[in-house]
Amino acid sequence: MPRRSPPRSTQAGVRFEQWQTQPSLAPDADQEAILATYSKEIDRLMEEGGYVTADVIRMHPDHPQKVELRQKFLNEHTHKEDEIRFFVEGQAVFYLHLGDRVYATLCTAGDLIGVPANTPHWFDMGDQPQFAAIRLFCNPEGWVAHFTGSPIAETFPEYHAFV
Repeated sequence: MPRRSPPRSTQAGVRFEQWQTQPSLAPDADQEAILATYSKEIDRLMEEGGYVTADVIRMHPDHPQKVELRQKFLNEHTHKEDEIRFFVEGQAVFYLHLGDRVYATLCTAGDLIGVPANTPHWFDMGDQPQFAAIRLFCNPEGWVAHFTGSPIAETFPEYHAFV
């Protein structure tokens, strides 16, 4: 089982953990292999948070939908349930709009972030994405966003400002 740091939560309920990534994971491991490698931690979180499904999003610079997906994730949105992401490899930035402040969090391999339900946020993987993340959902449909329509994301530095 991967070693992990104790969960930490901010006053706003954002959850942070660090897990030990698995060096034995092949660079081209598919979703089933990644989920199997982290199954004990995934099962713990699913039981703890009532999540019903897990998947893996894996992006690379040659991904055919990288532009479309980046644009979708760059728009501020919320989810009706908590959003849990564990970064197996690579990195990306989560932007959390909490009250009158925005916090940018660079997530790298080994980082787990939990964004509470109804928290406005957006996500930037850069124009040459390179990451894999396990996603947990309470909704059997998976990733369902409710876009706020706010242009706020356009006023903040993008991914490349942080790397």
